[in-house]
Amino acid sequence: MSTLPWLHPDRVALLEQALRQRILILDGGMGTMLQAHGLDESGFRGERFEHGHDGHAHEHAGACDLKGNNDLLTLTRPEIIRGVHDAYLEAGADLVETNTFNSTRISQADYKLQHLAHELNLEGAKLARAACDAMTAKTPEQPRFVIGVLGPTSRTASLSPDVNDPGFRNVTFEELAANYTEAASGLIDGGADVIMVETIFDTLNAKAALFALSELFHQRGAQVPVMISGTITDRSGRTLSGQTAEAFYYSVRHARPLSVGFNCALGAEDLRPHVQTLANLAESCVSTHPNAGLPNAFGEYDETPEHMAGVIAGFARDGLLNLVGGCCGTTPAHIKAIAEAVRGIAPRALPSADQAEAA
Repeated sequence: MSTLPWLHPDRVALLEQALRQRILILDGGMGTMLQAHGLDESGFRGERFEHGHDGHAHEHAGACDLKGNNDLLTLTRPEIIRGVHDAYLEAGADLVETNTFNSTRISQADYKLQHLAHELNLEGAKLARAACDAMTAKTPEQPRFVIGVLGPTSRTASLSPDVNDPGFRNVTFEELAANYTEAASGLIDGGADVIMVETIFDTLNAKAALFALSELFHQRGAQVPVMISGTITDRSGRTLSGQTAEAFYYSVRHARPLSVGFNCALGAEDLRPHVQTLANLAESCVSTHPNAGLPNAFGEYDETPEHMAGVIAGFARDGLLNLVGGCCGTTPAHIKAIAEAVRGIAPRALPSADQAEAA
């Protein structure tokens, strides 16, 4: 992203070494694991929010339900989040993602908890850091890494939420950048090794995140690697804001990310042609973490670990991958099966400097 020094050069060296040696394993779905706990409203609130919203004044009519705010569990049920991290690490994950997908002011405003944005990112990164450090101590030959997650927010800078007013926008580039700056600061302070701009359905949102990261790195005088993962929203083969995989890549390559990839929305079979496009183009590493197939009529995912791992193994044998994991519907069983399926298969070779320049 820049010529600034690495904030944690030793960790970056270990990560780059691992990427040269093998296909690295990302973790799987956080929401999938949390839903299995069947928490009710009191379960999400915990003691801290039992009687309200942390004593923070806010003006709105009626009560605010906090059930469904998975990121809040970082503060109210940290043992559950740590348990999810541990389960994925035990399954073979090299990198685990923080529970911060919705930890921006914009997204937390839906629960009137926008004042928690920095704390959610800070504590989310600390939880993942502790889990990775504990596992690395057990398996020093396989160091583990923390991915600090920046989600897309609940708003889009390129599209109007009002079909009758296509020129209307409910968020500005500057507002998004400010949100991402705050979130990324918490992730970095909490010990994230890498920042991932994830589940990008609107590339302009992603550009706000990348701009915010660039500015933040310059303010701090050091940087961390950046991963970029977009979302092909359906079988049309485009992001929500209308880009093909190729157009998406060329829109973000200027950031010189550690990796670029796709996650969510589709299963591995449907994502394959888009990952293939990235593998043909990218100067960086290529990642993917698909869903466990497409949701059924009940919104659940039926793809078994064995089937998903078999499809992913084909990606690996054809030289498409540097990093792979799972998204919605995936569990530690899926990650274990994927890790076993790609073990011993060489990672995708990055293009030479001459090839990259020609591209």
